Amino acid sequence: MVKVYAISLSLGVIGLLVTLLGGAFAENVGHPERDPGRILGFRGKAAIGGLVGFGMGGMSAEFSPLDLAWQVSLMIAVVAAALSVLWVRYSLSLAND
Repeated sequence: MVKVYAISLSLGVIGLLVTLLGGAFAENVGHPERDPGRILGFRGKAAIGGLVGFGMGGMSAEFSPLDLAWQVSLMIAVVAAALSVLWVRYSLSLAND
């Protein structure tokens, strides 16, 4: 399962970097319509947040000194993914106000 968490975390971090750096680049060249954050929308940003949360939660649970079973680690990863999606939703609601 560690490989699944590592792949999820890697994809999430790459998506996060593409969104941040792509948005900055689009703004600098004067084409805000090419901003990946605008193109992805809420669902894309929530998916990136979910990938990062799932990967980080799973990796943290797997490498915990408590020697948790893989089922417990998976549940922790799912909870972390749900919390990160909620955080994305909350932060986007603040940005739109």
